[in-house]
Amino acid sequence: QVQLVESGGGLVQPGGSLRLSCAASGSILSIHAMGWYRQAPGKQRELVASINTGGSTNYADSVKGRFTISTNSGKNTVYLQMNSLKPEDTAGYYCNARGLTTTKGPFASWGQGTQVTVSS
Repeated sequence: QVQLVESGGGLVQPGGSLRLSCAASGSILSIHAMGWYRQAPGKQRELVASINTGGSTNYADSVKGRFTISTNSGKNTVYLQMNSLKPEDTAGYYCNARGLTTTKGPFASWGQGTQVTVSS
């Protein structure tokens, strides 16, 4: 079993910043990639940013230059630094991780989500 626990969401004014965190725990042998997705009401879930074990990152065009994804030294926690937030960034943000369990089976897990609301 692999668990992902997110934190850091909240209400922020336009132009403000938030930092999301997601910690992975459980029967993890290795994590190959972690990422953040978001889903606004009535819309499909979309990739915001991802990072792999080599440190390569990928961002949605809508957040390039404003959001930064990173991991801790142990690579079991992923962060999303969000700057210059806009009302259209309002959504539930979900952490995703994929890799191998200690029993050598693959996993792809989701966190429970954290709400980000950008409003004045």
